[in-house]
Amino acid sequence: MILSIVIPVYNEKSTIKEVISIIQSVNIDKIDKELVIVDDCSKDGTREILQAIKRQNNINLILHERNLGKGAALKTGITVATGDIVLIQDADLEYDPNEYPKLLKPILKGKAEVVYGSRFRNMEEMRVLDFWHYLTNKFLTTLSNMFTNIRLTDMETCYKVFKKDVIKAIDIKEKRFGFEPEITAKIAKMKCEIYEVGISYNRRTYQEGKKIGWKDGLHAIWCILKYNIFH
Repeated sequence: MILSIVIPVYNEKSTIKEVISIIQSVNIDKIDKELVIVDDCSKDGTREILQAIKRQNNINLILHERNLGKGAALKTGITVATGDIVLIQDADLEYDPNEYPKLLKPILKGKAEVVYGSRFRNMEEMRVLDFWHYLTNKFLTTLSNMFTNIRLTDMETCYKVFKKDVIKAIDIKEKRFGFEPEITAKIAKMKCEIYEVGISYNRRTYQEGKKIGWKDGLHAIWCILKYNIFH
């Protein structure tokens, strides 16, 4: 069985090598890993790092010639992924790849088609930051749940894992961070079997490179309405 790990990357030169190293060190019994990295036109040297290390790390590297956004990078990566299971991984160090076995367990046991890694369900550890960022996440998740009628605790999480036939059947439209509410609405409409597992989280500050902002929060509200009501 093959696990495709899709990593959208934009200006992450300080973390990308460590993230890849951690991923490569994770051992999952009877699972081979495929790394699909989409560089979304990085300008800080990330692209050059990836080009230099891709061969020794067995990376399928795709280069966007202009910056299109996280959702667009994910669509590119998912399209070329060949694995039986597809997992989304950010290029920073907020999420720990050592938790892959936990995330994969419901799918490998035949219980789930989709798994979300929740930062708010029985979390092991979390860096304590920004009350308003936390409240915004909870609001967006609650609003999404009201329309999808599924009871998630963390719709905005990066860690989403899909059986191949589920994610390949979805036509991703959102180019930026609207990917999260879009994909959630669409898997809810597909009546997928969805599980959540608690994960740890080491949130970055904006000074450390976090990119999502208040405008993305407003757009997420629109995406919740758009993909649940109008699509």
